[in-house]
Amino acid sequence: MDSLFPDLHGALTMIDRRILLASAMSLAAFSAFRWLGLGSARAGEKSAQKFEIEKTPAEWRKQLSAAQYNVLREAGTERPFTSPLNNEKRKGTFACAGCDLPLFSSDTKFDSGTGWPSFYQALPNAIVEKSDRSYMMVRTETLCRRCGGHLGHVFDDGPKPTGLRYCMNGLALTFKPADGSSS
Repeated sequence: MDSLFPDLHGALTMIDRRILLASAMSLAAFSAFRWLGLGSARAGEKSAQKFEIEKTPAEWRKQLSAAQYNVLREAGTERPFTSPLNNEKRKGTFACAGCDLPLFSSDTKFDSGTGWPSFYQALPNAIVEKSDRSYMMVRTETLCRRCGGHLGHVFDDGPKPTGLRYCMNGLALTFKPADGSSS
């Protein structure tokens, strides 16, 4: 009987290896999709979180400029060195451009050299953080606590006393001078 199927053992071993390799590749691809947030679990993540101020996309588009909508509502990023707030040196408060919630004191602003307004500390109860796995990296996204608008990201390479760098999109912020004059 062995003479009728001389290569049967070798053929079964090759099939077993192919099945094992295909299974491993499928598992790796599935894990990568989940890690990158490309699966269905991430698709509704932001909408599942509730915020004090909730509006329809049409209402946000009516209130915000197209560029602000892209940043605040679609997690876009403005080009570096384009925000006038990057050079803002007056005393005051930086607030959310979507809902006017105070987010950062000018006392915590510093020049990070990145081209975006940067702060080493947010005001208490101003922002929420969530994991962002876009662009093949893991970062911490910052959102306005009240309206859920995307502000930017926070990194652990900032100055003392916190060691944090809140790298914010200027389009997501407004500035309110301490002296009460217009920005």
